[in-house]
Amino acid sequence: MKNEDVMPNSPRQVRSGLPLIICAPSGAGKTTLTSRLRQEFPLHFSVSCTTRPPRPGEVDGRDYYFLDRESFLAQRSRGMFAEWAEVHGNFYGTPLKPLRERLARGEDMLFDIDVQGAAQLALTLPEARFVFIFPPSLAELEARLRKRGADTEESILLRMTNARSEIRQSHWFDAWIVNDKLDKAYDELRAFYLSSTLGPALRPGIIHTILNGA
Repeated sequence: MKNEDVMPNSPRQVRSGLPLIICAPSGAGKTTLTSRLRQEFPLHFSVSCTTRPPRPGEVDGRDYYFLDRESFLAQRSRGMFAEWAEVHGNFYGTPLKPLRERLARGEDMLFDIDVQGAAQLALTLPEARFVFIFPPSLAELEARLRKRGADTEESILLRMTNARSEIRQSHWFDAWIVNDKLDKAYDELRAFYLSSTLGPALRPGIIHTILNGA
């Protein structure tokens, strides 16, 4: 049977997409782990809106949707964002409608955001799953930040303060992963992602379909 011949309510139909939200303190290895996951699986980043000006090389609609402040606030007041935040005087937000459309098509969406944004997504996307990635210790986290040589002393101290705050808010996440050994941490993230795609919320009609035939 060809794919296009599968009945719309067949158990073999494409499931709804999974919103996978990953949070971690800066320097915990989140970027490395998420990049590795996307190399293996077709996870998509959602394109956010922002009021900051484009940086060299950024393209509207590919990197961000660039809005003026008035337009952003108008959309926010109409509830058009799945989550939003103000960072360093600029607004950032995830458009809800296109996100819902992509999830309905069965696309798994990856969110690399802070704990504040994750908490908002927990309200707008009840089917989402949440992962918090820990460093082995705060001492190791500080060592990693210093080793990469990309931050000033003031920035490192601020990131460490933020890390403590984020870790204290991690208690409600669905999964905890300690990134002490990269391969082990990736295996755990991979396993959590795969198990999350089997969730009943992503295929709510499967029991009815099986019991009634397809």
